[in-house]
Amino acid sequence: MPRCLAAAVQQWRSAGRTAVWLHVPILQSQLIAPAAALGFRFHHAESDSATLTLWLADGPSRLPGYATHQVGVAGAVFDESTRKILVVQDRNKLKNMWKFPGGLSEPGEDIGDTAVREVLEETGIKSEFRSLLSIRQQHTSPGAFGKSDMYIICRLKPYSFTINFCQHECLRCEWMDLSNLVKTENATPITSRVARLLLYGHREGFDKIDLTMEELPAVYTGLFYKLYHKELPEKYKTLTGVD
Repeated sequence: MPRCLAAAVQQWRSAGRTAVWLHVPILQSQLIAPAAALGFRFHHAESDSATLTLWLADGPSRLPGYATHQVGVAGAVFDESTRKILVVQDRNKLKNMWKFPGGLSEPGEDIGDTAVREVLEETGIKSEFRSLLSIRQQHTSPGAFGKSDMYIICRLKPYSFTINFCQHECLRCEWMDLSNLVKTENATPITSRVARLLLYGHREGFDKIDLTMEELPAVYTGLFYKLYHKELPEKYKTLTGVD
C-alpha cells in the first residue's frame, strides 16, 4: 500500500491536483502511519473511520477545517392558558437548579426538531416548535472538548401535560408558574433571562420576542435551508420595489 499510495500522490501532483482526501475505515487503521509518512494529516474522525488530507498545491493548505462547534438546544414549553412552563433539574449535578429540558442536536437535525425530541425524551411531554428565543455562544467549553458551543432555546407549545420524566437524566420535573420561575434564585442565569423574555412576550405579544422560521430553497438543487428572523409585515413579504 505505501508504494501504491506514493505513486498515486506523485501522479496526482503531476496532474495538477490541489489536494487529496483519504478515508480510512477503522479496521484498516494500520494504513494511517504509512500515509502520515507521505505527509498526510488528520482532518477528522468519526465512529468507524478517519479522514486524512494532503495539500498538493503551493502555499499553505486552503482546505476547510472540520466542524468545531457543538449545538445544544433546549425547549421552553410554555402553556399560555395557564402561564405554566416546563422545567427540570438535572440528575448528578453538584448544584441542582431549574432549567429547560434539552440536549445536543444530532447531525442533520433541525433546531426545532431537536427541542421537541429532547423535551419528549426527558419529560414525556409532546410539543410543537413555535419560535427561536435566544442563542448563547461560548468558546473553549470544557463540555465541548475545548471547542466552541452554541446553546439555543426555542419556544414550544405543549400538546400533552402529564409528566413522565426520565429518571436517569432528571432529578425533578414540573410545570411551574412563569412568574415563580422569574422570581426564583434557584435557576440558571440563562433560564432566568429567558423566563423574563417569555413574561414580556406573554404580556406584550410574542411577536416582540419571537424569531420565526421559514424554509427557503438553497442554491444547491433540491436542497432547502431554514431561515430564522423576526416576522415581516405582510406587505413586505412580497415587496419588489422601494417606495
